[in-house]
Amino acid sequence: MAPDGIVAFVRADCPTCQVVAPVLAGLAADGVVTIVSEDDDAGLEASWRQGIETVPTLVRLEGGEERERLEGWDRARWEAFTGVTGLGPGLPDWRPGCGSRTLDPGMPEELAVRFGGEVLRSRRVELAELEDEMEALFDRGWTDGLPVVPPTPARVLRMLTGTTRSPDEVVAVVPPDLVECTVEKVAVNAVLAGCKPEYLPVVLAAVEAACTEEFNMHGLLATTYFSGPVVIVNGPVATAIGMNSGVNALGQGNRANATIGRALQLVIRNVGGGRPGGVDRATLGNPGKYTFCFAEDEAGSPWEPLAVERGLPAGTSAVTLFAGEGVRGVVDQLSREPESLARSFAACLRTVAHPKLPLAFDAFVVVSPEHARVFRQAGWSKARLREEILGLLQLPGEEIMRGAGGIAEGVPESLRAATLPKFGPEGLWFVHAGGTAGLFSGIIGGWVNGATGSQPVTREVGT
Repeated sequence: MAPDGIVAFVRADCPTCQVVAPVLAGLAADGVVTIVSEDDDAGLEASWRQGIETVPTLVRLEGGEERERLEGWDRARWEAFTGVTGLGPGLPDWRPGCGSRTLDPGMPEELAVRFGGEVLRSRRVELAELEDEMEALFDRGWTDGLPVVPPTPARVLRMLTGTTRSPDEVVAVVPPDLVECTVEKVAVNAVLAGCKPEYLPVVLAAVEAACTEEFNMHGLLATTYFSGPVVIVNGPVATAIGMNSGVNALGQGNRANATIGRALQLVIRNVGGGRPGGVDRATLGNPGKYTFCFAEDEAGSPWEPLAVERGLPAGTSAVTLFAGEGVRGVVDQLSREPESLARSFAACLRTVAHPKLPLAFDAFVVVSPEHARVFRQAGWSKARLREEILGLLQLPGEEIMRGAGGIAEGVPESLRAATLPKFGPEGLWFVHAGGTAGLFSGIIGGWVNGATGSQPVTREVGT
């Protein structure tokens, strides 16, 4: 703790501190100021606790409380501050200061760990001196099969700067083990995943959405089906954190897309206990179970954003979670009329799960810009496209009953005379993303829907 009176905070490699060193030496000799250097631990701690951002800085302390401060070198102001005239007659009248050591890259978090006390509550794991930290994380089962970033206290503290929420706030109860998960625990896994701090609010919203009864993360883990959480991001946050909604939006190469989805999966694994071979019983799974996250291209879309369609105000940052499998392609390079392209979409959508299974599975269609242009030019809304496709996917019972077409799979023969829709009224969704070249769209088939399955869940991204 710095003493009462005027305290001068300096660092040895600051040019301005070097210039005013004789002035400070004289003031110190006269008992006017106490010099605190950031070049030793005691001075660095005092500077950190005082919140010094610039050196040299003069601070007036009374009873341990700051009353006034002055940054940089300004002769007239220093004279008024100290009550001493004729300071540094041979020096320039004014010189800007330098940045405090407390603000050097990585230093705020390191100092918080060294001097801030027990800020974090997570259990600490000490590694042996010769233990490889990457291998140690694999050995302890904290990875998804790929290397992760060691969650040191400094890195976790840095991650927590991405949100205003308290580290000990409970975000959700995470299945399958139903463990309370705090903001801090999410931050730990966001570090493991390779997130930046500014991604954390999106990860928090995704965790909240995944742990709802509607999304049914426990059931999604336990199913032998292919699916896992698909995270679709809307609103200003997607642009602010640099998410990809364009070329290769569903693929590799974008840090935000890759690590946000991965962080969610690691929370489910490391906090909730949802590991392959345990509760996670997928027969085959899909690569999206590492991470499946992308942003909607709202600026280029002919339609309202997904989050708006799902009830949030325009301009809201949000995540929508969908229990989806891998992506199947839709190729139609010839259709220039919306009716023709809608028929292509319908023909491909009929194959979701199985061409003879109606109603049980939902789907998202990721419509690329070139395909979206066909609907834009014709003035088709999402609602119009959905209505057209649902109308095309009314399946005659005689075609989809068991044994029809020589295929044992299908609906009971008692439904031979019925006509059944492939999707329910809220079982088909559209989102706009992808590169501007390529007459391709993508279908993300869903897991079983309804009360026994999963429903899409949308949550606003907070701060």
